[in-house]
Amino acid sequence: MKDILINGAKKAGEILKEDFFKSKNVSNKGIADLVTETDVKIEVFLKKYFHKHLPIFKFIGEESSDSLDLDGKCLIVDPIDGTTNFVHGFPFVAISIGVYEDMVPIEGVVYNPILGEMFYAKRGGGAFLNNIPIKVSKEKKLVSSLIATGFPYEFVKKNRKDILGKLENILINSHGIRRAGAASLDLCYVAKGSFDGYYEGGLKPWDVAAGVLIVKEAGGLVTDLKGDDYLFDSEYILATNKNIHNELIEVLNGF
Repeated sequence: MKDILINGAKKAGEILKEDFFKSKNVSNKGIADLVTETDVKIEVFLKKYFHKHLPIFKFIGEESSDSLDLDGKCLIVDPIDGTTNFVHGFPFVAISIGVYEDMVPIEGVVYNPILGEMFYAKRGGGAFLNNIPIKVSKEKKLVSSLIATGFPYEFVKKNRKDILGKLENILINSHGIRRAGAASLDLCYVAKGSFDGYYEGGLKPWDVAAGVLIVKEAGGLVTDLKGDDYLFDSEYILATNKNIHNELIEVLNGF
């Protein structure tokens, strides 16, 4: 299945890369939730591709799926994670494909064709960047850690005080914070050790389906802000190198 996933991501990446340098035709799903013709084009391509090569898997895509029936065998796909980045020509964008069986992640691919980064993981088989094994960082102190986060627009409107409180606590207790705008890649950057931790609220399954497995297979830990297993309906996701996990939970919950 690995070759099918990676080849599909590469072909979809050709579409993304070609359109990245063109003018964009943009519409809005919400006030700040953008969708482009390229999002739709990539999802249509991947749906046809996987129907041909993995017909027993349900296809759950951000742009075309009305329901989230995740039972059984599923492909959970984000055609462009970081659509706002894509629109503005900021190269932190990715195609994310998570393979699930009965809600358990089996394989995952996150591909940024602009930067040439292909992340892949298989359950029990490790995590890789461009076929080279990756591991989370070894940092043990939050004060020396670089932390990533994100702010989905609708979540910000409803939880502004909570978000700002958490952000302030992280700023004064860490080495710095980054907000690059693509959850799948934030998770992958935890997996490869560039970020020591990452948290965000209000995400959808396609934002994290592949990245969660990639972090875990790189030796990291993924939970909610209580330290319990992260589920797709959890309010927040927290991913770290394990070493700073408990300290980061305390800081995020401690304002």
